[in-house]
Amino acid sequence: MPETYTFWGLHVAIQDSMGCLDYHLHLFRVSDPVTGELVQIGIPDDDAGDQPILPGWDVPIATYLSRPGAAAQYEHDFGDGWEHAVVLGALAPRRRGMRYPVCLPGGRACPPEDCDGVGGCAELLAVIGNPAHEEYESTLQWLGVGSSRRSSNPRG
Repeated sequence: MPETYTFWGLHVAIQDSMGCLDYHLHLFRVSDPVTGELVQIGIPDDDAGDQPILPGWDVPIATYLSRPGAAAQYEHDFGDGWEHAVVLGALAPRRRGMRYPVCLPGGRACPPEDCDGVGGCAELLAVIGNPAHEEYESTLQWLGVGSSRRSSNPRG
């Protein structure tokens, strides 16, 4: 993605790449390259405690992610507790005709939104991997597989 993107743009790109609807709070945690102190970037919240949260729409990613290997922790859906490592892999000149941002392949497909975190995702995979499971049909329906209607989350 272009270095002019803000952390808000990075957040939106991540949400889009995962097929999320972007209705949960999020937060980036990065080290300040000058001081080494932890910086929080996201949606400012007066109740966030002692450490302020910088508004993501005002902070260019290049301020903190400027060299290969630079990393940020990205957390979203605080209730489910999803945490992701965002690592700058390389810097490259912009290519003419290329549309940005570009999504690179990942290690696994993304879990569906509101599946109750890592444990819920593991349970979901077990259910859809076992057609004899009592929640198999309702889970497929919730996922939108084989049904044109989406039901409520079978896990609550």
